[in-house]
Amino acid sequence: MAEHEADIENAPSVADGVRAFYDRHPYPPPIDDLERHREQWSDRERRRADSHLFQPAEPYREDRSVLVAGCGTSQAAKYAIRWPQALVTGIDVSTTSIAATEKLKQKYRLANLDLHVLPVERAAELGKSFEHVVSTGVLHHLPDPDAGLRALREVLAPGGATHLLVYAPYGRAGVYLLQEYCRRLGIGSSAAEIRDLAASLRHLPPDHPLMPLLSDASDFRSEAGLADALLHPLDRAYSVPQVFEFLARADMRFGRWVRQAPYLPQCGAPRATPHRARIERMPAEEQYAALELFRGNMVRHNLVAYRNDRPEPAQPIRFDGEDWVDYVPLRVPDTICVEDPVPPGASGVLINRVHTSADIYLAIDAGEKLLVERIDGRRTLREIAKEPAALDAVRSLFERLWWHDQVVFDASRRADS
Repeated sequence: MAEHEADIENAPSVADGVRAFYDRHPYPPPIDDLERHREQWSDRERRRADSHLFQPAEPYREDRSVLVAGCGTSQAAKYAIRWPQALVTGIDVSTTSIAATEKLKQKYRLANLDLHVLPVERAAELGKSFEHVVSTGVLHHLPDPDAGLRALREVLAPGGATHLLVYAPYGRAGVYLLQEYCRRLGIGSSAAEIRDLAASLRHLPPDHPLMPLLSDASDFRSEAGLADALLHPLDRAYSVPQVFEFLARADMRFGRWVRQAPYLPQCGAPRATPHRARIERMPAEEQYAALELFRGNMVRHNLVAYRNDRPEPAQPIRFDGEDWVDYVPLRVPDTICVEDPVPPGASGVLINRVHTSADIYLAIDAGEKLLVERIDGRRTLREIAKEPAALDAVRSLFERLWWHDQVVFDASRRADS
């Protein structure tokens, strides 16, 4: 804590150091080809599922205002391509990053993209509010993350949604060991020093805590990524309780985890433990904190948050009332059904390929598989059930699908809407 207070006290000089770091090592590494991204997001149902992840109760629309705060070298351009009817604003402290994004804007004629060299903390200087604010991998690099999040709240429209991503501490233990190693050796961020660091990492003991990340994370496959991971001048992490404290200090309200299954005791390995019932009796925030400790491998927290004065419920998805029958389920695009091999009695195993934990999957029987196949983005759960006698089975299945990040819901047709 004292370290973070010192960062705030020396904020101008620390911010200058972060700015200079990204001007030398723009991250992610600049790219010049967005064709794959354009093709992927040309699917309207993918865009619709993404929209209802953040705003389940609002009718789908594409002409929203979007702020990408700390947009790096390409993120704002990707949003502008993804949502061609949206008005997208990208801000970043690095002139190098904005210049890289400007090249993409010109190449792809992104007339809906507006770019500014501007720190997150000064977002209010844009003089406008936004319905969707994105800040992923940025706040944990600020001298005063609280000021950054408060600035984002200030420009968030009252009914808007934010997409936030911050580092998590336990899965990054190996990163912090190597960061301290680099500090003790006085390793800088010159090209030669980064090459020597990369060569040294190849000799790490096989049981070093960094090894799982070295093999799985793309951050360690480029000079800029390696510098960002191990040589960044400012880096902090938030446990689950600290995430909720962080939001509360900025008058923000938690909505959901972008991928929630790893945080739930009814999904994956925790489901079979003797502790499951005990965890399920705890408040939701305590459940999430317990599962972070149980899993021990979370490297980031990826979440949806709202202003705490939002007039309507942020995430209305519930299965304990009557509204759920009018939800329209949408398949999450990265989900697949594996039909061979499957556990005894199952007709398929549903997997979300974004999950990094191999234990998170959902086995379904033949009847459940037929219900899943009825998902078309138009039918409500009542219509999928076809007859009242099937409603209990539909409720049970689709609640599990939701827990396991297999579906999101368009809840805009609820009876109380």
